[in-house]
Amino acid sequence: MIRSASQGSTGTSGTSSSGGNSRPGHRKSSLALALTPEDEPMDVYQRNLMDLKYPTVLPPNPPLKALLVFHKSDSICEAITAACQRHQLDVTLVKSKEEALDTLQKSYATAQCYHLIIIDARSSKNLDAEHIARTIRHTHGHHLTTIIAVCKKSFFEKDDVLIALLDAGVNRCVAETTNLAMCSVELKQILHSIIRPHNVMSTQQALYTALHRLKEVVLITDDLLRIQYANRATERLLNMRLDEIISKQLEDIFVSDLSTISEQCKNIKEFDGILTVRRKSQEGIPMHVRVVPVACIGSAPTHLIFNFDVPGGQMDFIATLPQPKEAPRGSLHSVRRCSFDVRSIASDGLRRTSLAKLTSLPLEAPITKIINLLSQVQENCSADEARLIDKVLEFLKREGLYSPQMKEIRTDDPIATDLIGALLTGPSVYSSRRSSNDSIIRTGSSTRTAAIVPAKMKSNPIIMELLDESLSWDFDIFKLEEITDYHPLLYLGMEMFRRFDVFATLNIDENVCKAWLAVIEAHYRKSNTYHNSTHAADVMQATGAFITQLTNKDMLVMDRMEEATALIAAAAHDVDHPGRSSAFLCNSNDALAVLYNDLTVLENHHAAITFKLTLGDDKINIFKNLDKETYKSARSTIIDMILATEMTRHFEHLAKFVSVFGGEEPRDHNPQTDEETSILMRRMLIKVADVSNPARPMQFCIEWARRIAEEYFMQTDEEKQRHLPIVMPMFDRATCSIPKSQIGFIEYIIQDMMHAWESFIDMPQLITYMQINYSQWKKYDEQGVNTLAEIMAKQPPVGKMANSK
Repeated sequence: MIRSASQGSTGTSGTSSSGGNSRPGHRKSSLALALTPEDEPMDVYQRNLMDLKYPTVLPPNPPLKALLVFHKSDSICEAITAACQRHQLDVTLVKSKEEALDTLQKSYATAQCYHLIIIDARSSKNLDAEHIARTIRHTHGHHLTTIIAVCKKSFFEKDDVLIALLDAGVNRCVAETTNLAMCSVELKQILHSIIRPHNVMSTQQALYTALHRLKEVVLITDDLLRIQYANRATERLLNMRLDEIISKQLEDIFVSDLSTISEQCKNIKEFDGILTVRRKSQEGIPMHVRVVPVACIGSAPTHLIFNFDVPGGQMDFIATLPQPKEAPRGSLHSVRRCSFDVRSIASDGLRRTSLAKLTSLPLEAPITKIINLLSQVQENCSADEARLIDKVLEFLKREGLYSPQMKEIRTDDPIATDLIGALLTGPSVYSSRRSSNDSIIRTGSSTRTAAIVPAKMKSNPIIMELLDESLSWDFDIFKLEEITDYHPLLYLGMEMFRRFDVFATLNIDENVCKAWLAVIEAHYRKSNTYHNSTHAADVMQATGAFITQLTNKDMLVMDRMEEATALIAAAAHDVDHPGRSSAFLCNSNDALAVLYNDLTVLENHHAAITFKLTLGDDKINIFKNLDKETYKSARSTIIDMILATEMTRHFEHLAKFVSVFGGEEPRDHNPQTDEETSILMRRMLIKVADVSNPARPMQFCIEWARRIAEEYFMQTDEEKQRHLPIVMPMFDRATCSIPKSQIGFIEYIIQDMMHAWESFIDMPQLITYMQINYSQWKKYDEQGVNTLAEIMAKQPPVGKMANSK
């Protein structure tokens, strides 16, 4: 026998479908698919329920195709080719990774597929089998393709090489042999134990789609009567969301006693009777329920299938059920306890708390007053009038209606006055802003070639160990900066792309993504103390943490492509940043200010340079395999997210976020409105990630404050030297109070945004760290610790920046 190492098979082995009078796609084994009606014995209903064979969806049964990737056609390759042909597989031979990927791309484009791919893994000099396997797994349409690696016999004496191949997506590793009979037997085992079960698995989506669209209620529990599956009709019957149903005990949704069901199912008998169903916030409804026990493994029932018959044969009975007067969406507490869709988030009680917070902000948009007044009127009017007001509110939730105007700010707080004024106003008043995107790239900087990608990215166990925690909110980005020798974006970016399956989403080779990250990082200036690739990596890490939190809460707000574009936008949102503000750019008559008419200069430049670099070199073009429409959508999302980091519209975005996501009444599903809501959520996500420093652990918060202060000090120094208007007089290194600047920033910018975002995403550590840091800055202010030198004495800088001082 050929020795082999394999991943756990997804299914059990079956017997051949050839021979006898069996029909194509059917098997006559007890372990095979269900028997056809004509094959079923007459006494079937007199046998034990677990022996019954229910009809199943027949798996695809096309002619099998095999792709062989061998550096050269030697005796091993010839033996495997002959074995494939013996089992009637259509064989294609390619001799390089590029040729293999091109072949797969063409097959996908023509709606064809290769069921089996065999890769020569005997020598990494000729073919990097591990990389080829991983790339295939990231290629559309090949997540169920069977991949076999042919290895040297010596590889089986130690497991490191084999495990690396299996981890890369290989299903089985087999030892090289020229014996045709051994190759044939091994191939037969692969066909039965891997390829056929994969074909069966591919039918599951059809079954789930059918169940989901049924008008009849279908509910599945485990043997302990915990609900494992519920279709859409179940949600309507119970008047509950899916997240409220799954994992519930069955007794929670029935008024009737369930002991009879438990007893009969233990004896492997069906149940048929009348049970009273408990609807949320409604009276119980008697329904005809049938329960069928199913043994997925072994002979004892592992699952129970509940089918609710519609009373009296009424086809759409569920649609006639009374709905509660108040939508059962819950309060803000339920937002944190349950999962929800982005389209239903507007039904939660965030508006009551967040709109109240907005009234305390040092700004006021007229539209906020209007919405508040209409909401008050709506509480005391008729149902028809309330519906009309709902329509009015929908019209008001549009772009251009949320531009805020300044309220009066305390004149005794020059820090706050300077800071808020700089954030809200445009460059015409020579203002500055705190956002990471508010600095300008100076002209005259030519396109730089990317730095050499550090070799053997996986060879440093310290880096790998640190990246294991890359989705933790306490992640130490400064340590990554230090141990990667100022390449944090490259290493963290590849880890984020891997974790969120960006390679497969973009249908791109991971080396292209690695090269793209290297080029983007090369265009972040190391001379900047704040706006460098470490900040970009930090924003990307925060973005990944937020996406993970949304996923963990089952908040279905972002699909795979939206996750990928969000990470890309985060990585590139400040690319080519020189450490000078927008106001500095306009005051110095920079060419970019002229080009963009002094409007959103920085963000326009960051977005433009991102696509100029990406599309200018095919070796780093991460979008090259996307179709035209997908690329257009991805480009639009990335640009919109980068532009959203422009801080002069900060309060506008915040006011609209609270207004849209803080509604108490559920909104009708409207594709246009849903898309607008998703855009708003993505904008807030990157905005919070961009200025999340005050909500990080204290040592990180203080280090970021030190770095941004130093960068602003450098701008003020240059403004004095060039006799330009001084945009931020408070940021004079001799007189600046860093604690006061941070206190003002938290009070007027961060606090309300963090509370609104935390209410949406449920990350209490954001508020905890923000409050701890705010208290620390207050303490420093009371102690008279003001200058950068005094701050550094209290809290030494971290990472490599500490060694450079």
